[in-house]
Amino acid sequence: MKTNAARILDSLKIAYELKEYKVDEDDLSAHNVAEKVGMPPAQVFKTLVASGDKTGIIMACIPGAAELDLKALAAASGNKKVEMVPLKEVQPLTGYVRGGVSPLGPRKRYPVFLDESAGMWPVIAVSAGIRGCQLVVAPAELAQAVNASLCQIARN
Repeated sequence: MKTNAARILDSLKIAYELKEYKVDEDDLSAHNVAEKVGMPPAQVFKTLVASGDKTGIIMACIPGAAELDLKALAAASGNKKVEMVPLKEVQPLTGYVRGGVSPLGPRKRYPVFLDESAGMWPVIAVSAGIRGCQLVVAPAELAQAVNASLCQIARN
């Protein structure tokens, strides 16, 4: 199944693998997704949508086992304060539903901040833009595709 995120990587000639899995509507956690795609949670990155007081909407990709450090994200993004976007606003802003938010191909292009721990892995997984499908891609290539800033924005 090709998603818009996969088509973007195709157009950039970036190698990736699609990993599909059965969705559990009661458990959309990154831990559960990691288990289903056979990767450690630290290698499966979730994409979170936040809003900065100066920049507006930004996206943060962090390991599934970690929490977003809002102060670190604010500093990295040039904001004084960053807060999570309410869940009901995520789909209108990105075109993606919870559990299927991808840094690739949101409705509008937003700045993307990728936790620097991604560089520890030869490949990481991010949502392919729908629930039940992950894109496995080299972190440097993903960062290039979305023009991501690599920074320390996650804490365990």
